Amino acid sequence: MSIRIGAHVDQTDPIAEARARGTDLVQFFLGNPQSYKGPVFSYEGGPEKLREDAEAAGVTLYVHAPYLINVATTNNRQRIPSRKLLQQHMDAAASIGAQGLIVHGGHVTDEDDPAKGFDNWRKAIEATDLKIPLLIENTAGGTNAMTRYLDRIAGVWDAISGCEQADLVGLCLDTCHAHAGGNPLETIVEDVRKITGRIDLVHANDSRDDFDSGADRHANFGAGRIDPDLLAAVVRDAGAPVVCETPGGAEEHTADFAWLRERV
Repeated sequence: MSIRIGAHVDQTDPIAEARARGTDLVQFFLGNPQSYKGPVFSYEGGPEKLREDAEAAGVTLYVHAPYLINVATTNNRQRIPSRKLLQQHMDAAASIGAQGLIVHGGHVTDEDDPAKGFDNWRKAIEATDLKIPLLIENTAGGTNAMTRYLDRIAGVWDAISGCEQADLVGLCLDTCHAHAGGNPLETIVEDVRKITGRIDLVHANDSRDDFDSGADRHANFGAGRIDPDLLAAVVRDAGAPVVCETPGGAEEHTADFAWLRERV
């Protein structure tokens, strides 16, 4: 079984980063992940050149949206800019021919009814022109997070299932987030598929912290708290392209690829 394995890399020259790791799949940010300022293209020649060069090199691109985006929140001062930023990154990711835009599930406050967050997700999908797949990622922490627990993921999916663009909404499964979020990795692939019907991308990461810790701290494979066989099984069972968001650069990532391939 051959699974495509790549990594999250610096955005300046994703194609060179792919070559340095011997892969044809990379994920990166467009601009500052902690800013509302909108996408920035660091690649020399801009988005058109990046698209051309990636196609010529046979490199598949994924874009990770800024961490600040929270379309679920009931706070207008956060939700409205989040929706605007989501559309901007959707447009930018589409302009470089990316295969998908990954976004975190967000959260509501502890005082809020989660149903409000689910409905805000529905409104966000209806308000966004999805030019490429939008991949919602499960998250590790937060008591009122939209995608930490399976029942919440189900709430989001139920809310958006009737949207016209529902077929363009997929799931990105993060192994560190699932483990730290308190979801048994033994059944996570099956559990998630029952809800969403699909897993479009895997973020394969070991976790520096224990099961259900709520801590989002990634580790290199074999250096964290996730059972190695279990981690490999999730990747194998998901059968989707893999992005390693593990610490380090090309050398560490290449070692992580080899570790994973040996077990998958």
